[in-house]
Amino acid sequence: MARYIGPVCRICRREGLKLFLKGDRCYTEKCGIERRAYAPGQHGQGHRKRSDYGIQLREKQKVRRMYGLLEKQFRRNYVMADRMKGVTGENLLRILETRLDNVVFRLGFAVNRSEARQLVRHNLITLNGHKANIPSMAVKVGDVVDLKPRARKHIRSVSALESVDRRGLPQWLELDRKNFRGTMTALPEREDVTMPIEEHLIVELYSK
Repeated sequence: MARYIGPVCRICRREGLKLFLKGDRCYTEKCGIERRAYAPGQHGQGHRKRSDYGIQLREKQKVRRMYGLLEKQFRRNYVMADRMKGVTGENLLRILETRLDNVVFRLGFAVNRSEARQLVRHNLITLNGHKANIPSMAVKVGDVVDLKPRARKHIRSVSALESVDRRGLPQWLELDRKNFRGTMTALPEREDVTMPIEEHLIVELYSK
């Protein structure tokens, strides 16, 4: 499967927003967008007028890259959201937020979603006490997510858990720090997504 293996700070600069793809580094002065707050490339510092389509495309790319999905995966989630009852844009964000890899990141078991996806792939996460190695698995209300004992000893896991204080734990999750265990207590609401996302632009783009 194709995946991006280039510098992730370049992605943040392209979108003009911190996507927190490198974890704690994004909070320091070493952050790429702090040092060079303009788009990458030869013409990055120029000013170009964007069309309505261009604005919609950039919003879609921003959210897709934020959650680390390929286009086919992202489009599949949109189709699923469109078939659900309610507002399509909010449904899409709820689907993205309740992915297993995102829940692992939100709980503080990993410093970013990429690392959370790796934990899931390496069988270091259990869902309701059972094996869970598919990052796109949907976590439901009442589900319990655990970090396996062999992963709890890593310094990386401990430091990642401490980063929750900086990011903040979402209200729809409950964390047991001592046992490296998290519980999903409710479905995430639109106001729980604090990143500046205009989901209606994504809906407009895919509705064409």
